[in-house]
Amino acid sequence: MLSTEAPFTIRKWTVKEYHKLGQMGFFYPEERVELLSGNIIKMSAKGTAHTSGTRRTANLLRDLLRNQAAVYTQDPIALDDNSEPEPDIALVRIDPLDYATHHPTPSEVYLIIEVADTSFTFDREIKAKAYARSGIADYWVLNVNERQLHVFREPAVDGYQSELILGEYGSISLLQFPTVNIAIQAMLPPIISS
Repeated sequence: MLSTEAPFTIRKWTVKEYHKLGQMGFFYPEERVELLSGNIIKMSAKGTAHTSGTRRTANLLRDLLRNQAAVYTQDPIALDDNSEPEPDIALVRIDPLDYATHHPTPSEVYLIIEVADTSFTFDREIKAKAYARSGIADYWVLNVNERQLHVFREPAVDGYQSELILGEYGSISLLQFPTVNIAIQAMLPPIISS
């Protein structure tokens, strides 16, 4: 009879250990990594559509929410002791000290957006579960290839209980700011016809 027990265990990292590795120079200065559920994840290179979608969405949110929330791009969020991802965009509570003593925590996060070109499956499945477990109430994945926005809400321990998929001509209101309505097309890179 074959044993179903794995012959190995995976070593998970804590945020504290992850920071120590960074201080020791374990990562190359140009290396883009993040900690998610105890795993150190090498982030994919950013394509032009990804960069454009991130920039357009961040600028749009800054214009719409001027003094109501801070818009962070690719900055760390402290989900728990084993996760410190760097989402493409995080809409967070304004901190008068600009988070000088800690990274924003789930109770200070209004919305997280991941912009996906090559990372869609990872953002939709793995990251969504980590964000849901941490109680992030509003999580969006902007799929620049399919020109869709996936809106995840109702977080639970096993993932989000609600997923809404909107096409590029749709619009969405933020959960925390229901009077703010965003056109999906304004978030996406423009289509350049040849």
